[in-house]
Amino acid sequence: MRMQENRSTRPAPAQEPLWRHVVGEVLRRRRREQGRTLQDVADVAGISMPYLSEVERGRKEASSEMLAAVAGALGLGLVDVLGLAQGELAQAVRPVRLVSTTGVTASGHGSRGTVCLAA
Repeated sequence: MRMQENRSTRPAPAQEPLWRHVVGEVLRRRRREQGRTLQDVADVAGISMPYLSEVERGRKEASSEMLAAVAGALGLGLVDVLGLAQGELAQAVRPVRLVSTTGVTASGHGSRGTVCLAA
């Protein structure tokens, strides 16, 4: 007799945040740190305020030209926004690295006595 898995009882796998959500949060946080309004930043960037709002909320996938315009309006370069977003994404998605009792990781590299624990 074959047992079937009940899919509704299995925990859902953790998902990485979408890039547009992370970038939107970076832009929103920087704008708020500067005490600026959506309208002010949108005017300087040359885009509509509703569009900027959608980008900040991660609902729109902005082009590199749009991101550069918003970054510039906030006094940042595109590389700054991407770097901040990458840092947040790395924090949100920490890889679990397992080390065996022999000191060899799953990738086959020695750990040199380092023990990594996953919580």
